[in-house]
Amino acid sequence: MTAVGIATGAGRGMGLACARRLTDLVDTLLLVDRDEPAVTAAAKELAAADEEIEVEPFVLDITDPAGLSRLTARATELGSLRAVSHAAGISPTMADWRRIFEVDLVGTARLAEALRPLATEGTAMVCFASMAPLLGNIEADPAVAAILDEPLRDDFLDRLREALGPAVENTGLAYAWAKHGVHRFVRREAVRLGPYGARVCSVSPGVIDTPQGRQEASAQPAMTALVEQTPLGRVGRAEDVAAAVVFLLSDEAAFVSGIDVLVDGGVCAAVRERAGR
Repeated sequence: MTAVGIATGAGRGMGLACARRLTDLVDTLLLVDRDEPAVTAAAKELAAADEEIEVEPFVLDITDPAGLSRLTARATELGSLRAVSHAAGISPTMADWRRIFEVDLVGTARLAEALRPLATEGTAMVCFASMAPLLGNIEADPAVAAILDEPLRDDFLDRLREALGPAVENTGLAYAWAKHGVHRFVRREAVRLGPYGARVCSVSPGVIDTPQGRQEASAQPAMTALVEQTPLGRVGRAEDVAAAVVFLLSDEAAFVSGIDVLVDGGVCAAVRERAGR
């Protein structure tokens, strides 16, 4: 049966880098992005680079339930779901706190829920989280954890705002909490998918040289200090993250599920070492 791959956020940056690597794992690849010109151009690029793979652009806002239903239907038409790289997301300078949660955590949960019926032996998914909650030493108390673990409830954001207080309206803090929620979600999703022979993991990029990463760096001078503290002495490349993603999606990682892989050049280790944590 035709092996189908899905790469979200595939119009640019890390999402596109992951899509390039996915062409080695699948027969047909759906490139998902809300930016129609970008994702169409990416699909043409990948199709031209490898004539043996079918590449199809799919314009979608990952928070749109109707659009996710269309994506699921299209993937079902094409074959058997083999690999999902879910890089679509937004960072602190791109939206307010509510939209950050809606895209980065709720959107991740919606995508996983939509694709769960397609899971079968060998299906693997990688969701993008971040080093932000690790650097911020984010840890949810039981009450907040219970709320984070139900991101699809209609009153999710109101409950979270009540539990965390007005500080969560800071977009940097909201981003860290949303990505902490992704870490938690992946662990729970691994338990749900396991009986089908399917897997899910997350990756947490560090400071990565992408258009989105440069936008954040220009607004947050502290990111320069993080690069200076990075043991490997450089910013990351989109290809560094894509290499980790494609390993987790590959058969080489067939017994790896429910974990987060930190791709940060060692900066979290350095920061924690200096802080004595």
